[in-house]
Amino acid sequence: MPRRVLIMGAAGRDFHNFNVMYRDSADHEVVAFTATQIPFIADRIYPAELAGPRYPGGIQIHPETDLDRLIRELDVDEVAFSYSDVSHGYVMGKASQVMTAGASFVLPGPRDTMLTARVPVVAVCAVRTGCGKSQTSRRVCQAIRESGLTPVVVRHPMPYGNLAAQQVQRFAGYDDLAAHKVTVEEREEYEPHLAEGTVVYAGVDFGAILEQAQSECDVLVWDGGNNDYPFYHPDLWITVADPLRAGHESTYYPGDLNFRAADVVVVNKIDSASQQQLDAIDAAISALNPTAMVVRARSEVTVEKPELITGRRVLVIEDGPTLTHGEMQYGAGIVAARRNGAAEIVDPRELATGTMRDVYAKYPIGPVLPAMGYSHQQLSDLEQMINAADADTVVIATPIDLARLITINKAALRVRYDLAEAATSPTIKDALKPLLEAYLAGHARKR
Repeated sequence: MPRRVLIMGAAGRDFHNFNVMYRDSADHEVVAFTATQIPFIADRIYPAELAGPRYPGGIQIHPETDLDRLIRELDVDEVAFSYSDVSHGYVMGKASQVMTAGASFVLPGPRDTMLTARVPVVAVCAVRTGCGKSQTSRRVCQAIRESGLTPVVVRHPMPYGNLAAQQVQRFAGYDDLAAHKVTVEEREEYEPHLAEGTVVYAGVDFGAILEQAQSECDVLVWDGGNNDYPFYHPDLWITVADPLRAGHESTYYPGDLNFRAADVVVVNKIDSASQQQLDAIDAAISALNPTAMVVRARSEVTVEKPELITGRRVLVIEDGPTLTHGEMQYGAGIVAARRNGAAEIVDPRELATGTMRDVYAKYPIGPVLPAMGYSHQQLSDLEQMINAADADTVVIATPIDLARLITINKAALRVRYDLAEAATSPTIKDALKPLLEAYLAGHARKR
């Protein structure tokens, strides 16, 4: 009899692990998914169109809070843990919960889940959410273009809507964002790449995505999400570490894997970290990955109208996932407000309403507003809080312009952040050079 499997996920790696490990396996029958971390993604069905002929009715997705009951009622033999950006203690707590209910606990690994591309793959991953992975991915794409080659980005999945319609998503311009009805969180990841002319793929079936993406690029850039490890075998594995959270590189799953496996470790935010924090990261590199190339960089924060901050009372909006499961108290918005002499940072927490009240109750967020937009209601609640705040200026430190999506009744400005390698450090271009030169030499021989 096939082993009865439940996959614990968060609308991303769970579907990928199913597609590559279980969908066509006669030795396993997946009886359910569970969902957590992201709001509004449970109580759906992984559709039959994606699940394949062995699952004509699709597979139900349940809230993770039902885990114990599901293991018992569905007679589950094996639970595959398939999401990321959680502490080692959290993972083992879930393992104990699963085993107490009688099932085995499995962590699917790279050999079983990574697909192989026909083109070179550069993977950009991170120790935690909010390390600066996206800005590093953009820098990688810039360096590839400067070498005369074409990059295409494949972004870690964020399929929060109609799963069948999201099997393969291709974004070549802003109109594609509207056509695919993406959330704010998806826009934050896709728009900066599109602004630089880079095509982005995302979706659910990363085998089908790979077939399309590799046909229109010289180099495929895996833009990882959370602190997950790559879905594709990387020819160059880059991991971004955050000295502001020194110690997490050895205590979070699977950021620990990314840190140990990296060919290149980018130590970001060196301009914001203390010497003690930087020393702690260096000690971790020496202990866990002493052969990695180390790139040291600033997360360079720029403000379009700093005069709207100086001496003003400001409301700061930060990237949502960085503050929620990334567990940061603040981000680039607070850095920009302090550096530009804000008179006061307005605390929005007492204004929380509706879905935003739930966010503050769940996560230890500081006196900032997380940009949450997983639903129209969250966007509406966000807009209501912004407009109710007694502030002179709204500082928007998200990768997209929220003012295009909601109405803001006060002055607003954008904060941007880009990777800037230290003058004394190797650069991203240095890290890419052997791979790109080998690729170009191989093509020259073929001609």
